[in-house]
Amino acid sequence: MKNFIKNLEHSKVLPLASELSYLDGQIVSKTLAQNDQHSLTLFAFDQDEEISTHSSDGDALVYALDGEAKIVISGEEFSLKAGEAIVMPANQPHSVYAKEPFKMLLIVLFS
Repeated sequence: MKNFIKNLEHSKVLPLASELSYLDGQIVSKTLAQNDQHSLTLFAFDQDEEISTHSSDGDALVYALDGEAKIVISGEEFSLKAGEAIVMPANQPHSVYAKEPFKMLLIVLFS
């Protein structure tokens, strides 16, 4: 039987924020699924770490699991805290900056 979601236990309740640890001065990621149509990735950012401005061919949903980050989409700033989500539209420049240690689930859907 093939698992489509990897790097997580199946058929078990999981606290996603606990699936990654913070590392000083780093961004840690864990890919859960990826193909031509979608990508699911967990991220843990140490404070002041960032993913600089870029764009993607797919719509990206960021769901905050822990901490707080500044999300910039097409020049507009948003504050994202644990339990909140934001969609970064396809082909729009965006960035993520951790105001404090920050964990997120990133889901990108491609056409």
